[in-house]
Amino acid sequence: MSERVCRHLAGIDEFLKAFTEAMPDRPVILSALPAPEDIREQGIGPYLNPAPCNFDELAEAAGQPEADPFDLLCHLAFNAPLRTRRERAQRLKQDRQDFFERYGPEARAVLEGLLEKYAEHGDAQFVLPDVLKGPPLSAHGQIGDIIALFGGPERLRSAVSELQNLLYAA
Repeated sequence: MSERVCRHLAGIDEFLKAFTEAMPDRPVILSALPAPEDIREQGIGPYLNPAPCNFDELAEAAGQPEADPFDLLCHLAFNAPLRTRRERAQRLKQDRQDFFERYGPEARAVLEGLLEKYAEHGDAQFVLPDVLKGPPLSAHGQIGDIIALFGGPERLRSAVSELQNLLYAA
C-alpha cells in the first residue's frame, strides 16, 4: 500500500492539499502525475479520483482502527507519526483554545460536541445539518436554535469548516 501511495504523491504537503481540496469526505489519490505547469494553471483537483481502498479495512489491516484516514495514509506512505482521532482532537483543544473562546458558551459546547463526535466516529460527523439532529448536539435545541447560537447558517458552516481546517493543521 505504501508504494502505491508514494507513487502518486511526492510529499506530505501535496497529499494534504489533495486530501483537503478535493472531496474531504472521500479518500483520494492522484490518477496521473501532472506537469507542474498544469498544476499551477488548474490546481490539483482535476487530477484526483476516488481511492480504490476502504479506510476502515485499511485501518483494521494496519491494526490502527482509531487512526484518522489522513494520518494513516501519511504514516503508511511517509512513515509520519500516527495519531488517533482522539489525539488529534485533544491537540486542537489544547493548542487552539483561542478558536473556541471566540464563541459563546453554548456555541462552544456545540463545537466541542462535534469534536468529540469526530474523535469517536471520524470526520463524517461534520456533515451539517444532519449531525445536529442527534445527541449530544440535539441537547442544544432544534437545528434552528443551534444555528442561532452562531448568528446564522453561514457562520455555523464557517465555524465548522474552520474547526475541520484547524483539526488537520494540529
